[in-house]
Amino acid sequence: MTTRKTASRSEGDRMSAICHGIRRAIIEGALFPGDRLPEDALGESFGVSRTIARHALGQLAAEGLVDLRRNRIATVAAPTPADARDIFDIRVALERQVVGHLAGHLTDAQIRELKDIVRQEHDARDGPEGASIRLATEFHIRLAEMTGRPILVRYVTEICYRAGLSLSSLGRPHSSECAISEHLQLIDTIAKGPADKAAQMMADHLEAVASRALLGGQEARGRDLVSILAPYRGD
Repeated sequence: MTTRKTASRSEGDRMSAICHGIRRAIIEGALFPGDRLPEDALGESFGVSRTIARHALGQLAAEGLVDLRRNRIATVAAPTPADARDIFDIRVALERQVVGHLAGHLTDAQIRELKDIVRQEHDARDGPEGASIRLATEFHIRLAEMTGRPILVRYVTEICYRAGLSLSSLGRPHSSECAISEHLQLIDTIAKGPADKAAQMMADHLEAVASRALLGGQEARGRDLVSILAPYRGD
């Protein structure tokens, strides 16, 4: 029984590692919308069975990052501009709730943690834009986690991942300095309150992100999946 439970945990850990690696590759723009995700190539990339790779793809499909079609190979999801607009409308509503719960209640440790993420955003500002998108996504997900409300965390996490995919696939290049400045202002306002001011600031921030970034798009093209995923294998 113990051996079976240990094996089950091990498979779960490996599936989580694949999900984390592919998710990060998608958010950072290493994988493009429409890129094919064959189970055998994923298994080779991460050193797991096709069964585990299939389960990971199912999880990512549930998050809206992967499309699964009957008798067809899995592909990275391809949101349209209309999809992206809907995603950000939903995101604004959800994240207004997040800051409403947190306003005036952040601990000193939480403030330090959030500012550390912003520091990482600042350090990454001259690197690949995908890294900035990923760190900004982590900032918002961590805010949701600080509410301690599982249902809210679940839906904010999913919508943030979907928004990250939209930004990496549809967005135009832009400076991350504005987002960094807005994140610092958000931390201070959430820490001090009041809730309505913090909620409006969050809504304005997300609308600004959408307006700065969501303009264009890029076509998917055939590439070597194993090579693309190599940097994400150990995450």
